Amino acid sequence: MSSSVSVPRMVIAAPTSGSGKTTVATGLMAAFAARGLAVSPHKVGPDYIDPGYHALASGRVGRNLDAYLCGPELVGPLFLHGARGCDIAVVEGVMGMFDGAAGEGELASTAHVAKLLRAPVVLVVDASSQSRSVAALVHGFASWDPEVRVGGVILNKVASDRHEELLREALESAGVPVLGVLRRVAQVDTPSRHLGLVPVAERRAAAVEAVDAMAAQVSAGCDLEALMGLARSAGALSCAAWDAAEVLDSSPPPPLPVPTLGAAPPDPRFRPGRPRPQTPDGLNAAGLGSKTKVAIAGGPAFTFSYAEHSELLAAAGAEVVTFDPLRDEQLPDGTRGLVIGGGFPEVYASELSANEPLRKAVAALAEGGGPVAAECAGLLYLCRELDGQPMCGVLDARARMSGRLTLGYRDAVAVGDSVLAPAGTRMRGHEFHRTVVEPGAGAAPAWGVRAPVPRVEGFVQQGVHASYLHTHWASEPGVARRFVERCRTS
Repeated sequence: MSSSVSVPRMVIAAPTSGSGKTTVATGLMAAFAARGLAVSPHKVGPDYIDPGYHALASGRVGRNLDAYLCGPELVGPLFLHGARGCDIAVVEGVMGMFDGAAGEGELASTAHVAKLLRAPVVLVVDASSQSRSVAALVHGFASWDPEVRVGGVILNKVASDRHEELLREALESAGVPVLGVLRRVAQVDTPSRHLGLVPVAERRAAAVEAVDAMAAQVSAGCDLEALMGLARSAGALSCAAWDAAEVLDSSPPPPLPVPTLGAAPPDPRFRPGRPRPQTPDGLNAAGLGSKTKVAIAGGPAFTFSYAEHSELLAAAGAEVVTFDPLRDEQLPDGTRGLVIGGGFPEVYASELSANEPLRKAVAALAEGGGPVAAECAGLLYLCRELDGQPMCGVLDARARMSGRLTLGYRDAVAVGDSVLAPAGTRMRGHEFHRTVVEPGAGAAPAWGVRAPVPRVEGFVQQGVHASYLHTHWASEPGVARRFVERCRTS
């Protein structure tokens, strides 16, 4: 059931990448949180790294809003899910305000998401090399799409009082209020490398200092009261908040496994997506434990994960636990399935390789038919080696760093049946890596990808599904339920 819901919110956009969106958005989140407000942090697009800084700033899970991966119809529900009980939501945009999925018009752009959220936009402008021209720039962005409401501008990298005066005079003619001015100061310590910012998990103490510096800079230079007033002007959303259990109930059930000799018959009281009825001894009516343990890789080497994946697994009846492949020498006791998301195993190849007991435990789980879902970094970890360093050896493949960046949205179809999806399932994904996998033999492909060049991609082998594609399971919640069902029966 949908209802009219109003959450104060704003979208932080910019004319180009590198204008200061992350500094402003993260600083605003931290500044509002410091005032005692419950702040809901969001990021447009597939980026996993910025939400880590958002979470540090707000004290809440950073969530993505991706109209390509999840579809435009889920942007509002996923936003409301993350914003439950919050006083204000801050949404950081992606790239330039009107830049979206290549060849898809406005789809997945910051402007598109702002329209879907009925949210006002704050435009962050790098003013370091302009004065009066800033008015033409802001006027163009404010008038390009009449459905996008640019409610104010924050000027970044302003050199002096005189520079600020010239910028303000010019902007009076553009009709867009100046809501903040950030001076040209030493850059906040947010180091980058081959795939963007270094994740919070790899530099937590330094990241805390960086977020504090962003908050101080934004608090000193921005009109927080005016920004809060702008956020309150957002229109109501006429949709229901996304709920993992509800979407599992409404999604088609996975095919039931073929019963084996001596197996308990299906429980007619069991509704897919809900825990099985409990018996007094703590076991469900089918004789299995009420929770199936699914381990998710974490720690500095595996930082890429959407929060909704864990929520869907839990709603499907899994006990979700995390482990760190850099430190833990064994999988959590009772692990029946394994999810290894993205991250930077290439940075930690020697440490991952040195943890031989865990590599053997992962290989043993996979060889025994235990379900394993691996994306990008997880794919590399399952290979025989990465840059010459021994990995888990689950897949007959070798991985290495390359000088070429592979980046972009992908439209994919499952080539065959797997622990995640039956053949023919269509999902959208995102690739973002600088590695190459050289496959051996023995595994079927996971996905058929149509663009930019038609090809097959990934590996399906026994219970293993490994691929470069990052997918968002909210778009196909049956993936989580199918995975947990396979964990129960493997």
